[in-house]
Amino acid sequence: MTITAAADGSALGNPGPAGWAWYVNDDCWRAGGWPHGTNNQGELMAVLDLFRATAHVPHEDLRVLCDSQYVINSITKWMPGWKRKGWRKADGKPVLNVELFKELDRELAGRKYTFEWVKGHAGHDLNEAADERARAAATAYQQGVAARSGPGFAGAPGHVGAKAPAAAGAAAGMGGSVGSNNVALSNHQELLSEPDLFSELEEDPLATPGAPGKSPEEIVEALERELLGPDVRGDIGRTGVLLHPDFMEIGSSGRAWTREAMMLALEEDPGERTELEILGADRIGTGAVLLTYRSYARSGTTLRSSLWVLDNGRWRLRFHQGTPEA
Repeated sequence: MTITAAADGSALGNPGPAGWAWYVNDDCWRAGGWPHGTNNQGELMAVLDLFRATAHVPHEDLRVLCDSQYVINSITKWMPGWKRKGWRKADGKPVLNVELFKELDRELAGRKYTFEWVKGHAGHDLNEAADERARAAATAYQQGVAARSGPGFAGAPGHVGAKAPAAAGAAAGMGGSVGSNNVALSNHQELLSEPDLFSELEEDPLATPGAPGKSPEEIVEALERELLGPDVRGDIGRTGVLLHPDFMEIGSSGRAWTREAMMLALEEDPGERTELEILGADRIGTGAVLLTYRSYARSGTTLRSSLWVLDNGRWRLRFHQGTPEA
């Protein structure tokens, strides 16, 4: 038998009042939250509680549906490496939400499971149900009222929520069903400064800010060509390094893309390798290069411009725009 469940998180303000939920069906789901947390923490807590709620049936396969690439990649790709390095990333910085990852590492041991990415807010029944309950829990904390915690998993012994991270405060209930099922996260500065959804993407240890003897224009041109290759475009870890946290694109169709939307779209469909003809590479101050070029595809040619900026010693794409050529 395979248990199929969706897990989701929500934060109003990110950080702000936060909620989490997993959902199998209307008779089998659970939700909770904190007065102060992030989307990432909600997503992780939903998965952690799901594994705890099904710990009494370890022989069953667990299929986890999740709309967070951060959670899926962290658990299935990067967590073993983080653990070997003392819970530090490739750049030596400590892993955010480390206490939740340590708890997950313990709960996953010996379990049979798979993770499957589903597009959020796209009408997937289980994902929508989990999202609705996670958002309701976050809203309850925002309004200072009790939230529905759900019936839980049949046969599971009573248990409390995740332990608070080391920087967090003690457990706090809001009354009613919220009580012991939830943990309050403190207003620790680390939470206030947590980056966006893809902040935990593992940076390529071979990537360097530049190459000796090369000008910024040459470096940016090489990075642009790299980003146009399907192998790189389909690698969400590498695109996470190349795209600036505030990246935005106005596509040739007129659609505006955020960094997260672009990364997910490229991973799903990286497309074919694109040929390009460089038209110009101009420095804008000391930390920015504007690259203009013509790209060639089966559908025709497109005039493109890319603004690359120096971000903590690394060139990253801040803005891109494409216009079909008449």
